[in-house]
Amino acid sequence: MAKKPLLSLLLVFISLLALAQQPDAAGLKQLMRNQDTLQVLSQDIFNGKGDDGRQRATEAFIPLLVRTLKTKYSFRFPFDSLKTISIQYPQDSTFRIFTWALERENGFYRHFGAIQMNTPDGQLKLFPLFDASDYITNTDTIGDNKSWYGCLYYNIVHRHYFNKEYYTLFGWDANNPRSQKKIVEMLTFKNGTPVLGGPFFSFAEDSTPKPTRNRFIIEYKKESTATLNYNKELDMIVFDHLISETNEPMKKFTYVTDMDYEGFKWQAGKWMHVNKIFHDAIPLGKGAPTPQPLDQKKKSMTQPKSAEDFQQETPKKPAQKKKQ
Repeated sequence: MAKKPLLSLLLVFISLLALAQQPDAAGLKQLMRNQDTLQVLSQDIFNGKGDDGRQRATEAFIPLLVRTLKTKYSFRFPFDSLKTISIQYPQDSTFRIFTWALERENGFYRHFGAIQMNTPDGQLKLFPLFDASDYITNTDTIGDNKSWYGCLYYNIVHRHYFNKEYYTLFGWDANNPRSQKKIVEMLTFKNGTPVLGGPFFSFAEDSTPKPTRNRFIIEYKKESTATLNYNKELDMIVFDHLISETNEPMKKFTYVTDMDYEGFKWQAGKWMHVNKIFHDAIPLGKGAPTPQPLDQKKKSMTQPKSAEDFQQETPKKPAQKKKQ
């Protein structure tokens, strides 16, 4: 009989603790006021007039975001009106990542971001992300927040192995006028600071093993679509197998999906490559389905979509009734 009062007291304590970790009334008011200004600036970053206008919006957005996050317990504030800023959380909510893209008039992109840690005392602990992708000649590297392979993160998958936390980040890079990229890399923390990349993508089980990669990237045609994401049902990373539509494998901007899929499965602290996920043969006399081209007007800077996403959103034609 004594267990119920103890349980009730524990629940009350947890509720009070949660309330104590929220911004106070003055802090919440300041967060909401600053969010309104950030929302306007974020729209200007996305579709402002010319390179200069978008750059000025970015230069105003960054210091205001930092000042705003200095509000005690700002981690609890969702910033849900910032529609062109991607904000991703892992399952354990130990941090969140802000990322956004600045498009230049020449069709190239620069990325910005920051990792905000969820601190017990509500004080700000922030790691700014500096996009070094223009200067990285070897993408298979291990870096930190000052040597970030810039992208827009759209998913985080958390794994625990041997008393250590591993966070798999999925990102999209609009790249340039001819091609786009999707990226998967591991985020870990060493002495409290972020480490981006690492030898976690293994091809040891392939028939022809290849070296383990620190970061896995697919690059493909600008007008095409490709999947690279975690599939909960399969408990795997799934991605499109790509081929050059012009039989020029050195030209990544010619790559499109051939409707086959590869993947990675989590095994002993690594993502192990799976060469082929689905083994269903296409019925004789029927060609492979044609991937739906990407409508650039539907492109989302915070939720990049795969061919499957677009196909699911396309309304299906109603079935015609059979004549009696």
